[in-house]
Amino acid sequence: MNEPTVYVVDDDESVCRALARLIRSVGLAAETFHSAKAFLDHTPPDGPACLVLDVRLPGASGLDLQAALSQAGRDLPIVFITGHGDVPTTVRAMKGGAIDFLQKPFNDQELLDCVQRAIARSRTQRAERAERAELDRRFQALTPREREILLHVVTGKLNKQIAGDLGIAEKTIKVHRGRVMEKMQAGSVAELVRMAEKLDQSLP
Repeated sequence: MNEPTVYVVDDDESVCRALARLIRSVGLAAETFHSAKAFLDHTPPDGPACLVLDVRLPGASGLDLQAALSQAGRDLPIVFITGHGDVPTTVRAMKGGAIDFLQKPFNDQELLDCVQRAIARSRTQRAERAERAELDRRFQALTPREREILLHVVTGKLNKQIAGDLGIAEKTIKVHRGRVMEKMQAGSVAELVRMAEKLDQSLP
């Protein structure tokens, strides 16, 4: 499923209905929930998605839900809405990565603009995760020696220098280096360096 979905979490039924109608009027799918728990019990979205989230909710607050999603590794872009905004709450929401913080009553177009920005961020995040997963798959296909060679290559060392560091013949380094480039599908050392930067947390 690649169509974007906008999730609305607000304990006011009339607000949920109005926002869902507004969101659907521009061709987006909308689902509504009346509490943080109801949303957390929901199956995570498979396509691009964002959350329009009220700050004040029964039980866990909108900020609590933001924290729970972050802790669970669900990087779902959030647009906060509230009728009781204050500076500390706004700062906390934005530091948590919120797209925007809208005071009720807000302009319909203002909300739709925020939603579009949030969906754009969701698409970007999904693309980055997919790229990272593919790079990790390629890296895992390398032998231990090839990984060692990769780590030397991306520091800018020449085959002769790597051979000296590892106590291996230069021609052997050349063979390993060629396999690294092939398996990582890197067209140049510069491209391999960029891949290594994206894989930084996986590298020893």
